[in-house]
Amino acid sequence: MTKYVIVTPVRDEEEHLEMTIESVKAQTLRPAEWVIVDDGSTDRTGEIIDRHAAQSSWIHALHRTNRGFRKSGGGVVETFYDGYNSLACADWEFLVKLDGDLSFAPDYFEKCFEYFTAKPHLGIGGGEIYHEFNSQLKLESHPKFHVRGATKIYRKACWEALGGLWRGPGWDTIDEVKANKIGWATESFGDLRLVHHRLTGTADGLLRDRVKYGLVCFTCGYHPLFVLARCAYRITRKPYVVGSMAMLFGFVKGYVTDAPRVDDRPLIRFVRTQQLRRLFGLSTVWR
Repeated sequence: MTKYVIVTPVRDEEEHLEMTIESVKAQTLRPAEWVIVDDGSTDRTGEIIDRHAAQSSWIHALHRTNRGFRKSGGGVVETFYDGYNSLACADWEFLVKLDGDLSFAPDYFEKCFEYFTAKPHLGIGGGEIYHEFNSQLKLESHPKFHVRGATKIYRKACWEALGGLWRGPGWDTIDEVKANKIGWATESFGDLRLVHHRLTGTADGLLRDRVKYGLVCFTCGYHPLFVLARCAYRITRKPYVVGSMAMLFGFVKGYVTDAPRVDDRPLIRFVRTQQLRRLFGLSTVWR
């Protein structure tokens, strides 16, 4: 039996959290421990966590003081680490970072671990994120190597080799790029679906999310040519044109304001080399 633990950072998720909890409770392979961390919610999120923790001994509730605002990127990682550091189970094989606004099939984790068993060098994995539009599920597209931050599964040896997560926006890309650089594979499992009930980026608004994404590109050390190509690609996606401009603004803003950036020159060289190879149609993790 695979032993895994889950940490779920949540803030103001009373509308969706019950669905996530029921999805985990229904798993054919149940986690050894699940810590749900309330990041200072102002709605009934904390009450929902406490109720389920009282009903199930393997679910633990943790409450953080409300900082008064949603701290994009860094707040999620800080909240995650509070949960991670409180784990009682030490002999876990896999660590899961799971959002509190997802629903998925009862055999989701069982099938995820089948991938890990079949691929010993797979360090980070997870299912594909879908959103519901007009009663139809639509895939949230991304490079094959990228596993969405909403559903991350880390093999213990890979997690330890990473040496921790970047505590800011872009953490869920930096971890994968670093993993690939040091010899681990990362992969989204195309046949495993999770329904994300809150559209990515809507917590702060789509336009602000585009600016944030541009800033993340700066934080991760993306090559300017790759960012320009991404901006051109996104012109035809909502919000049209202005979304691409917002993304470029965020990227340039990083340089102008001297925003925090990953202090790892070999990693940035690796990122940029991979991106240039992608632009020229060569093999790369950015496939």
